[in-house]
Amino acid sequence: MPEPEVIIVGGGHNGLVAATYLARAGVPVTLLEATDRFGGAVASARLFEGVDVALSRFSYLVSLLPETIVTDLGLELELRSRRVASYTPFDGGDLLIERTPGDATRESFHRLTGSYEEWNGWQDLESFLHRFAQVVAPTLTEPLPVESSLREAFGDDQLWDALTGHPIGNLIESILADDIVRGVVLTDALIGTFATAHDPSLRQNRCFAYHVIGGGTGEWKVPVGGMGRVAEELERVAREAGAQLIADARAEAVLRVPGGGWDVVLADGTHHRAEYVLAGCAPYTLDRLRARPGHKPQGSQTKINLVLRRLPRFASGIDPATGFAGTLHLHQSYERLQRAFEEASAGRIPDPLPAEVYCHTLTDDSILGPAPQFSGWHTLTMFALHTPPELFAADPAGSRARVGEAALRSLQSVLAEPLADCLARDTYGRPCVEVMSPDDVEAAIGLPGGNIFHGDLSWPWLPDGSADDDPAHRWGVATADEGILLCGSGAVRGGAVSGLGGHNAAHALLELIG
Repeated sequence: MPEPEVIIVGGGHNGLVAATYLARAGVPVTLLEATDRFGGAVASARLFEGVDVALSRFSYLVSLLPETIVTDLGLELELRSRRVASYTPFDGGDLLIERTPGDATRESFHRLTGSYEEWNGWQDLESFLHRFAQVVAPTLTEPLPVESSLREAFGDDQLWDALTGHPIGNLIESILADDIVRGVVLTDALIGTFATAHDPSLRQNRCFAYHVIGGGTGEWKVPVGGMGRVAEELERVAREAGAQLIADARAEAVLRVPGGGWDVVLADGTHHRAEYVLAGCAPYTLDRLRARPGHKPQGSQTKINLVLRRLPRFASGIDPATGFAGTLHLHQSYERLQRAFEEASAGRIPDPLPAEVYCHTLTDDSILGPAPQFSGWHTLTMFALHTPPELFAADPAGSRARVGEAALRSLQSVLAEPLADCLARDTYGRPCVEVMSPDDVEAAIGLPGGNIFHGDLSWPWLPDGSADDDPAHRWGVATADEGILLCGSGAVRGGAVSGLGGHNAAHALLELIG
């Protein structure tokens, strides 16, 4: 008897991962992608007319993609380490943190605070987070463990509770005293999440946890060739495995078939039927396809892509090749992040606008065409925090322009020369700057509300006492409908460029069909 056919709705990176695992196991798979290309947010594009540069348009770094998935699928990827973790310039000083902290990092802490106490506290926090990552990361490609098993393996109930049971602000404030250092740490809890350090929902804690567990170290690496290279590899292995990939196939409804199975109805009126459906879309989108109400998630970041003829000089005097080599933090002190949240909640564009900046080309210049590469051009990616969709509702175009201007002012505030003088220009003489609000991201790749995680993240474990024999629940991919599994970022352990949603949905389904 042949294996049941499976339809995957959504051709993002998770959908491609699931398709490959299932096709290699002999399960007939059809993947339906709404747009004309596969990879979703894991994509590169030449955004500016006449500019031969392939930017990672939506996502830009890789941390949570397990080596298990890379090896299983035979992905030919190179992920490079950045030599700098972060650089934070501010009025009166700066803070440099090396990827492997050493003398330069220690002395930077000393210059900032006048003693080594903050450096020692930061090291204590890093040690705790490393232990946490070492315990949690190996479980991500296995059925969900119960929390008590991880807590026991971690071996420190007080620290475990500080991260998982109380707002992250309590932990940060108990270990660190400096406003700048606290802010640098807190940013990992806020990228993709509209919250404060003391939000009682703990959504910021869960966001923080996912930012620090990748690979067991929390390091975020640069994909050589850009995110487009990741998408190309995932598409390649899925096709080679025998999965059927169909582009320009927008699903409009998922209907239960009398007697069993599912009917996926496309916008052009065609139908695809299968016993199982894997939803690579957001849970909110699945609710819409199933004609039931759902809560639309909201993103909170504005994405800004830039191409420069050269890197601008910093007012601090640091070499741009060092200052831009890691994550550049702008106006992200602990107090400023709180004030910015309050301003955005009141309907105002935060100013100064907290943002972080990343330069792909200092680690990998292969995304540049021959002429830009020869001329020493660079790319910058900015994430402007605390810019939820409500800020754009009344005047989308005008608000987008104002947020973009505020973000560029944040960058300009730490430079020694006009940023405009460094920007590349397209064929028509326009500066190479793209600004995407959360709504723009939704329109481009279907992330509801521009939420890069498809919704609030979940802890990567089961509560004690909730063990379940059902594979969909044990793997964290269950939905309200039997026969439909989540395989996108909305699954438990979804979010970011990890492939975990696809991996775990495929493994749950293979258990279901025996």
